[in-house]
Amino acid sequence: MADDAGMPIPDRAAIEAAARRLSGQAIVTPLLSSPMLDARIGRRILVKAESLQRTGSFKFRGALNTLLSLDTETRQRGVVAFSSGNHAQGVAAAAQRLGIPATIVMPADAPAIKTANTRAYGATVVPYDRHRESREAIAERIAREQQAALIPPFDDPRVIAGQGTVGLEIARQSQELGCTLDAVVAPCSGGGLVGGIALALAGARPAIRIYAAEPEGFDDMRRSLAAGHRVANASTVQSICDCLLAPMPGALPFAIAQRHLAGSLTVSDDDVRHAMAVAFTDLKLVLEPGGAAALAAVLAGELDDAAQYVAVVVSGGNVDREMFESALDRGAK
Repeated sequence: MADDAGMPIPDRAAIEAAARRLSGQAIVTPLLSSPMLDARIGRRILVKAESLQRTGSFKFRGALNTLLSLDTETRQRGVVAFSSGNHAQGVAAAAQRLGIPATIVMPADAPAIKTANTRAYGATVVPYDRHRESREAIAERIAREQQAALIPPFDDPRVIAGQGTVGLEIARQSQELGCTLDAVVAPCSGGGLVGGIALALAGARPAIRIYAAEPEGFDDMRRSLAAGHRVANASTVQSICDCLLAPMPGALPFAIAQRHLAGSLTVSDDDVRHAMAVAFTDLKLVLEPGGAAALAAVLAGELDDAAQYVAVVVSGGNVDREMFESALDRGAK
């Protein structure tokens, strides 16, 4: 299959191949549970802790799978990526492991921890103004000048296949726990993570319903699914979920979503702060705002579904101290 732009949509075989490439390099993150969390929500909740992945985010999976797919000549020329922080760190860390030069275009207002970590992995960081400049245009120019490979954050079948390994692990781990999942909820920006998970779980029996979770004002996947085509977010909206601020769904992820998603859930910044506080209290996890969006949706009652067994992906934990302290103070209730 391919999307409307002609790009190939990865299948389960591609995700399984990615899992073999990542074996021994990416962490098989735990699927956690908490009686206190179950009692809060009134369902059995299993939390896939991708905040414990290398670089503190699921993004390492797709980045490493993509870089491992490059031939030797391409690796020598280096890679270029654009990201608000988690894909940046994933590409930088994967490139460091493979000895590949990396240049990352990042917003000047990205969380300091994400910029510092990206540089610590050996990448060159090129800052830009997210409100006035195009990160895609800057990255494409640098890639042309350096004859380097451009590694998109979500609109690439190799990236999506890598992220889909989260879904393979959820399926296996929930089975080992004796739980028959009814639904999975995952944060959504460009859609690579939730799309990969949906592909990994497609055809599961009984069918598992897959939902995206998005911040208010950045619910482009929800609105795109309703419209039947991709729509963009308004340029004036803001959210504390810095890792979920893509302007619109990727072409590939949207094509997957149209076939496989049950819907998209929307959360407020206050919902997210509450989820960050609950994750810390009930699960002892440190989450960044966007990484807590799926948990926020379930805690806020946005999952209007009879599902009793729900897997929730917490996708990242790269949060500045000030933001985390604020979430704990304001999100406790």
